[in-house]
Amino acid sequence: MLSSHGGHSPRSLKYFVHDRIFGIGDDYWVDDEHGRHAFLVDGKAMRLRETFELKDTERRVLITIRKKMFSLRDAMTIERDDQPLATVRRKRLSLLRHHYRVELVDGTELDVSGKILDREFAVEYDGELLAEISRRWLTVRHTYAVDVVRDDADPALLIAVAVSVIRMAEREREDD
Repeated sequence: MLSSHGGHSPRSLKYFVHDRIFGIGDDYWVDDEHGRHAFLVDGKAMRLRETFELKDTERRVLITIRKKMFSLRDAMTIERDDQPLATVRRKRLSLLRHHYRVELVDGTELDVSGKILDREFAVEYDGELLAEISRRWLTVRHTYAVDVVRDDADPALLIAVAVSVIRMAEREREDD
């Protein structure tokens, strides 16, 4: 996920997620800043548990996101090549902000906090910003940007994290 060189690029990578109707069975594209398709989020309708696949432009599965079964607290798992990569859980909920923890299998923890349902939140590692999710400057409805600010961060993983926490926050709202 994070390489050891720790260098920063002066420019970030921006991705635009078009999540018109977010739900099972819905597919939507993630475009790069030049308007080219970069990833496809494929919602699998015929699965026993909620599943999304993040695919490349040739529709090869890069990452699988699944609702964790039989978990005391709501959680989602992120897998790469059928191997666990991370688990996403809600940390705490305050009136205005959601907090989630992403535990990678190597022990690394990422923090996600902000207004998830408003698509205004950040993903951090050890207090350092990895990605900012926002629809603040966008005029296109149902689109938000995932701005990957570190050049050694994994864009596919960070997009998967954003998809996971948004889905979890939407489920919590549905349950209320």
